[in-house]
Amino acid sequence: MARIIDVVQVPDQGSNQMVSRVPDTGSGDFRLGSQVIVRESQAAVFFRDGKALDTFGPGRHTISTANIPLLINLIQLGTSGQTPFTAEVYFVNQRDFIDMKWGTPEPISLRDPDLGLARLRANGRYSMAISDPQMFVAKIVGAQGLYQTSQIDDYLRTIIISRLTDLLGESKKGLFDLPGMFDEMSAAIRVKVGEDFEALGITLKQMFLGSISPTEETQKAIDERASMGAIGDMNKYMQYSAAKAMREASASGGEAGSAASTGVGLGAGMGMGVGMAGMISQAMAGTTQQQAAPAAAAAPAATPDVMTVAEAAAYLKVTPADVQSLITGGQVKAKQIGSDYRISKKVLDDFLAS
Repeated sequence: MARIIDVVQVPDQGSNQMVSRVPDTGSGDFRLGSQVIVRESQAAVFFRDGKALDTFGPGRHTISTANIPLLINLIQLGTSGQTPFTAEVYFVNQRDFIDMKWGTPEPISLRDPDLGLARLRANGRYSMAISDPQMFVAKIVGAQGLYQTSQIDDYLRTIIISRLTDLLGESKKGLFDLPGMFDEMSAAIRVKVGEDFEALGITLKQMFLGSISPTEETQKAIDERASMGAIGDMNKYMQYSAAKAMREASASGGEAGSAASTGVGLGAGMGMGVGMAGMISQAMAGTTQQQAAPAAAAAPAATPDVMTVAEAAAYLKVTPADVQSLITGGQVKAKQIGSDYRISKKVLDDFLAS
């Protein structure tokens, strides 16, 4: 059962505490003649049956039928005027909250003119003050059932993120354009969020957009795009790399030098898959036809169904080291017999067709 409260006050309300409730749980029984002590930057709002009723400003107040007319209309008083009435009192902190933080709990997915799809995170700060305590209690406590500061903070943050997402969608700007628009976006968010806060009895004083950053996946896409831009024409780049590797192989001489040099050329393409390896082979065949001619001339007139590494190299018009690298990388399947390999012509044809 609720206890009778003769003095209603919250003397130690913290500077970051938006609302304090008396009593902490349930409802309290208040008498006519009880004292309500409201300190500076506080407002005390009586709340009953889901409604915010009478409000007391700073000072010492005595509960009477004169200063709680709305509440008295809801209760039946005894003849002595001592019958307690049941209600809750919310002490609203009206100080400026100057270091409120917000951020996106989950990335925001947006269409991007440069990347196609971008997933972004954003964060910032804002300052606010509760300007209408009775409306604040009615909308936040009554409608939302929130009175703990952490709960209210989460609710306000949700409003900001919703408005930011809407603003980013309307702007139709890409990720690379956003850094130059922070001031404009902060002002736009302030206007949109300010209207929502005003309907809750809150005055939004400042709003800052701290950063908009891509997720790790989007950042990888940006890095790859930057690398492609630095390379330029990929076909020409691959042809140049293959020709350079072959020249180095010819200059160094010997099987070890050839394998090491062509391994450099293949290294650029192996990480890009079988399709890129085929591009390397074509580029090497187009730019080094005379160097590959001796190997081709050594091949028999009729192509056998099962080939050695040298025969496969002649068939593909590349060097044996190239074939060895393809086998080692798993791009061409071969059967190892002793220290040598045998490769099916069908496997090579399938590789060239891939």
